[in-house]
Amino acid sequence: MSQDIPKPRGRPPSQAAKRKALAAAFEILMQDGFGRLTIEGVAARSGVGKPTLYRHWANASELAMAALMEGHPAAAAHPTGSLHDRLEQQILGIVTAFATTRGRQIGLALAAADRDSEMTRAFRNRVILSGREAGRALIAEAVASGEITAPRDGDVCLDMIYAPIFYRLLVGHLPLDRAFALGLVAQAMALLKAA
Repeated sequence: MSQDIPKPRGRPPSQAAKRKALAAAFEILMQDGFGRLTIEGVAARSGVGKPTLYRHWANASELAMAALMEGHPAAAAHPTGSLHDRLEQQILGIVTAFATTRGRQIGLALAAADRDSEMTRAFRNRVILSGREAGRALIAEAVASGEITAPRDGDVCLDMIYAPIFYRLLVGHLPLDRAFALGLVAQAMALLKAA
């Protein structure tokens, strides 16, 4: 005798609604800055209801970080090609997002923020950790396909690839630009192939 599995309540979050919300949040972020982005403002501009927004993002800070990363035209949602090409698309998306005026302003705000603040937690979860996990998936796929061998310590390897972006963002000693992103990918590939 088969048992009925209860269906989850409510409608599943729509990917189209998510894209509309990210686009609206990105526009608000670029026009008005991080401090002016609210869930209510994004709902009004995008036409996406607040309950749908809260299904995707816990708060306005998380939505702002997601919009900065995923809402930017340079951010590739699904990188394609070899590991080098896929890593390049991902790193270029992150670097390009933070090279904007608003991205640099967020970097300055993060440098001054309390490490347990909502903004810092959103940055850690939506940018640093999600970027690292995407990189981990790219490396795992390249290992599975035989393109590279598995790194000895995957976490150290990921830190070495992604940390320079956030170091430059927070310290500001050198530019976040295309040349930096391409150089970082070249070094990352040398590291991964040496494994």
